[in-house]
Amino acid sequence: MQASAEEQVTLTTIRAAQHRIAGLVYTTPMLDWEITVDQTLRLKLENTQKTGSFKFRGAANAILSLREKGLSPAGVITASSGNHGQAVAAVADRVGLPATIVVPEDVVSVKAEAIRRFGAHLLYFGHTSEERIAYAQRLAEEEGLAYIAPYDDPNTISGQGTIGLELSDQCSALRRLFVPIGGGGLIAGIATAIKALLPTVEVVGVEPALADDTAASLAAGRIVSRDGSQTVADGLRTTHPGRCTFPIIQRHVDRVVTVSEAEISAAVQHLALEAKQVVEPSGAVSAAAALREGIRDGDVAVISGGNIDPQLLAAWLTSVSETLL
Repeated sequence: MQASAEEQVTLTTIRAAQHRIAGLVYTTPMLDWEITVDQTLRLKLENTQKTGSFKFRGAANAILSLREKGLSPAGVITASSGNHGQAVAAVADRVGLPATIVVPEDVVSVKAEAIRRFGAHLLYFGHTSEERIAYAQRLAEEEGLAYIAPYDDPNTISGQGTIGLELSDQCSALRRLFVPIGGGGLIAGIATAIKALLPTVEVVGVEPALADDTAASLAAGRIVSRDGSQTVADGLRTTHPGRCTFPIIQRHVDRVVTVSEAEISAAVQHLALEAKQVVEPSGAVSAAAALREGIRDGDVAVISGGNIDPQLLAAWLTSVSETLL
């Protein structure tokens, strides 16, 4: 009988991942963002991780696990909106494996160029996560490549869970933790670690209102699909939570909230101008939710990535400056 998702992702597997990837990843810093005199939101800055997002952790753990098992694939392949692809390309380049990355036809150009810098082969296919994942998996089987799942795999999830281990050391007073949700790999890993080490912490998942597949799935008690293609948060445009991530979210995540497009853009602007952090829309949803709910002592937001389209950032910052004139 195959082990359940919760049996495959545990504090033990996350600690093993931390040991496995220790030589590759950064321990990312915490930043105290003083919003008002008596309101401080602590930020876990995964936008400062290698390749600019948390995805480097999961990719490193998944690829190094192949080597640990003695597997020698002809290369690796994955499907990604950009950040996971960049991480896979970077790790594959480090260990000497060819990498193929399937990205959406409307991928953010800065993410595509970053993938190319690591020598990966880029394939453009479809617009939804479901389309490109199916295509990448088919190519993996046909060409003898190892498929590196962007979120729905125990090794990927355990790699992302190493953030939870760092948080438990960095934030002893942690009470409420806001985490972005796309396919669910980030929050599934973090929540597994946090609930094992700091069980009283409230773990809050955050999605764009235009891509609320996890919130809808939790409400239905089963996985349901949503078309999230309209949100500016391109890294969170998954059509549904993963079959591995969803039961972990059901067990360990206290609640999931959604934020509007206006709240996302405002959070990106505030983070840039006040916290002095370049954050992509997908990485800012956690801060957006915390700001809306009101900051309390012990609040932390995971800032999951910083690979924003420069033109979008410039437009948003220009719109702020124009309102101040």
